[in-house]
Amino acid sequence: MKKLRIGVLHGPNLGLLGQREPEVYGRATLGDIDGALTSLADELGVDLTIFQSNHEGALIDHLEGEAAAMDGFVVNAGALTHTSIALRDALVGISRPFVEVHLSNTSAREPFRHTSFLSEVAAGVVYGFGPDSYLLGLRGLVTLLHRSANQDGA
Repeated sequence: MKKLRIGVLHGPNLGLLGQREPEVYGRATLGDIDGALTSLADELGVDLTIFQSNHEGALIDHLEGEAAAMDGFVVNAGALTHTSIALRDALVGISRPFVEVHLSNTSAREPFRHTSFLSEVAAGVVYGFGPDSYLLGLRGLVTLLHRSANQDGA
């Protein structure tokens, strides 16, 4: 079986993790999260590519440029989750499964955070578990991809 390649996409303001609203997002930095993801990817035997940008177009360009080499994505689009039809269209357009993740429980926050343009096209959604949301999302995506590969090969 070929080694899975997973892309991780971090959206706007996630570079401020650890200092931005720690009562909501916790004290873990983006580097901490990326380190935990890399360790889990090694444990799962997965190649991981990680990208963060505060710019919607850069995120879309990255998705379009990397999609052919990736089996799936773990995506925390930050506030773009609630605003970006363009990012949603890019995720649909690349035809790769993705898991939407968020550190906080967006359903328990401000009403404008209750709507996600990504959820209905995501393979799954994990939110509210802090940095573990990413790890749960990665595990879920890898399980989904292995299951799909086994069904295709059956």
